[in-house]
Amino acid sequence: MKKIKLSILLTGIVGASIYIFSNIDILYRKTNVASFLSLEQKTFLKNYIFPQIKINQEVEQKAQSLKKLNEMRFYLAQLELIKKNSGTDIETAKSNFDLKEVTNSKLDNSNLEKYMLTSGFYSGIHSDFPGSGYIDFHKNDMIIVSSRGLLAFSKNFPSKKYIFKQIKNNIDQFINLKQFKKSNHFSIKDLLIFKKNIYISYTEEITNDCWNTSIIYGQINYKNINFQKLFASKKCIHSTKNLDNEFVPHQSGGRMIPFDDSNIVFSVGDYRSRYLAQDLNSINGKLIKINLNNKKYKIISIGHRNPQGLYLDTENNFILETEHGPMGGDEINLLKEIKTNKDNIYNFGWPTSSAGEHYGGKTKENKKKYEKYPLYKSHLDHGFLEPVKSFVPSIGISEIVKVGKNNYVVSSLKDKSLYFFVLKDNGSIQIINKIKIGERIRDLVFKKNNLYMFLEDTASIGILKIN
Repeated sequence: MKKIKLSILLTGIVGASIYIFSNIDILYRKTNVASFLSLEQKTFLKNYIFPQIKINQEVEQKAQSLKKLNEMRFYLAQLELIKKNSGTDIETAKSNFDLKEVTNSKLDNSNLEKYMLTSGFYSGIHSDFPGSGYIDFHKNDMIIVSSRGLLAFSKNFPSKKYIFKQIKNNIDQFINLKQFKKSNHFSIKDLLIFKKNIYISYTEEITNDCWNTSIIYGQINYKNINFQKLFASKKCIHSTKNLDNEFVPHQSGGRMIPFDDSNIVFSVGDYRSRYLAQDLNSINGKLIKINLNNKKYKIISIGHRNPQGLYLDTENNFILETEHGPMGGDEINLLKEIKTNKDNIYNFGWPTSSAGEHYGGKTKENKKKYEKYPLYKSHLDHGFLEPVKSFVPSIGISEIVKVGKNNYVVSSLKDKSLYFFVLKDNGSIQIINKIKIGERIRDLVFKKNNLYMFLEDTASIGILKIN
């Protein structure tokens, strides 16, 4: 009988404890006990006696903050598309900056002209506000596209009026508010003007919550451009149902450059499904050459993480490619003899080799990740091509262009700078000048001794004259 009574008593205590602790937040808030306690006593109880109260409150606060943040992002995307649908002009506000005041510039002329876009560019890729964008030229006219598909041109930019006129388009048939609502990382990825056509790359939702990077194109027309699909993969990376349980749409690549009269080169990131970079049955983590006539593609290089910049040097017969590394290890890679290399596929080693580390470093939590993706510091020892330059720590590397014989410049997002360098005959790089611009540089074009930049901290067009 004693054992039965004891068993009933213990069961009652356990049951009451479960009930109390499962409802402790409600009990604590609704009872009058809290009103008799000092602030220090309440804090002690929350932190040590009833920690679930604090945890519940923090979770609730974070959920509310995230909800408000997503609502704001969606509102900004809506605002940008309202501007797009209005068809009204985008004015700019001009300002000048003497870069010699903020950097030890070796340029003869280090005066930066900035033309801030005063409307329309509201929704960013990295930051929520202001908007991001990409630039290119059609003859002497600058074409600009926002991360949400607002498309515009400016005659002989910069002209006296400093105005961009909108071009009506159907980009929202391919990426729209449905995708922007899911994340501001889903966006336009690049803009290319080639011959009579305009090409735009973007993160495409191939099937529900399953993504890859695609290209649309249309004939240049300053009134209305009707885009159609040029390239899309049948395979995609699901945002939750993927092999490594990681998904980062920032790692989507999307850069495009002309290769010859019939082909363009297109970069595609791994979306953090790292293993795809070495899988020849996938376009992810690759540079591919797309035939504009039959729309077929060929892989020209593998082992890339997130390719951000491309430049074809026709004079020297090579491609320079830049890509974001993991925690450290941004790269500049060289594809030699690219025009004459018809069958060999260049392999740059990701995710086996990298100068960087997995986020968080070599911790217990990352043990399995390092077993699968070791990130050896040598590329060559494991049968891969070495980068001609690795940046540790990372600079947030972006576009790359040529500014003179064997002279190039690469831009950065995180470091907000330009790096001018010489590529030597032995394939090594000598950094000759770093210029702090002070804004994230999303895109870069060199034309008639002027370096044009899209600066996304203020949604501005920057112009730096190169003598």
